[in-house]
Amino acid sequence: MRIGRFDARIFSDGVFRLDGGAMFGIVPKALWERQKPADERNRVAMDMNCLLIRDADHVVLVETGAGAKLTPKQQEIFGIDEPPRLLAELKALGVRPEEVTLVVNTHLHFDHSGGNTYRDGERIVATFPRASYVFQRAEWQDAIAPNERTRGSYLADDFAPLEATGKLELVDDSVEILPGIRLDRVQGHTRGTQTVRVTDGGETLFFSSDFMPDRHHLPLPWIPAFDLFPLETLAAKKVILPRAVREKWIVGFTHDVPRFGRITEAEGRFRFEEIA
Repeated sequence: MRIGRFDARIFSDGVFRLDGGAMFGIVPKALWERQKPADERNRVAMDMNCLLIRDADHVVLVETGAGAKLTPKQQEIFGIDEPPRLLAELKALGVRPEEVTLVVNTHLHFDHSGGNTYRDGERIVATFPRASYVFQRAEWQDAIAPNERTRGSYLADDFAPLEATGKLELVDDSVEILPGIRLDRVQGHTRGTQTVRVTDGGETLFFSSDFMPDRHHLPLPWIPAFDLFPLETLAAKKVILPRAVREKWIVGFTHDVPRFGRITEAEGRFRFEEIA
């Protein structure tokens, strides 16, 4: 996908599974299961999508999937049946780990940041040795000091070792990290969740983060129970979705099939229409 001078590719690190009721919050199972069938443990399958953005000078990776550090028990709980695809997908796109210049995590839950690091014997080291790693400061603060509700989603080995490398870059609220690539904090899923917007040549690509994890969360009240600030998610959807329609943004989701599309609206209902 060309966005002006940028080449953008969306791909999956693999599939994991979460409780369907938690994914759809107050929405009854009779409704959400029509869209996302559950397995025998009431889990729905979701891709862990990553976004690769390249121009002549930069190689930016957004999200790194679950990585290869999970224990067999963790893999069983989350229904992860296959090895992570991240590095193989990058290789297929002609990118070596040392060529990545910037890594962005929309937030630091394990299914978005696990591939930031890998285990090298007894050490945990950065997967992308030349890259700066960019997170919201609020997200970093909450991840390194999680509370009783959040600690199950934050695995310190995914991000804490990066501080010693001097490659950690913390940002606040909204920032243009490179000309044409903008991060915006959208409090909802977590306090420090950020979305990614790429704009050039009259086109805009929007990568939603877990603020809106897939096309099935386009209806305004369809908000995961995982969200720490669900009413702020709702408020953000009321602003962002009409803008995406009005400005004809190209959209990619973090937990949908790895496809780009556009949001349309008819009779108050939002729809996702895939594009080639």
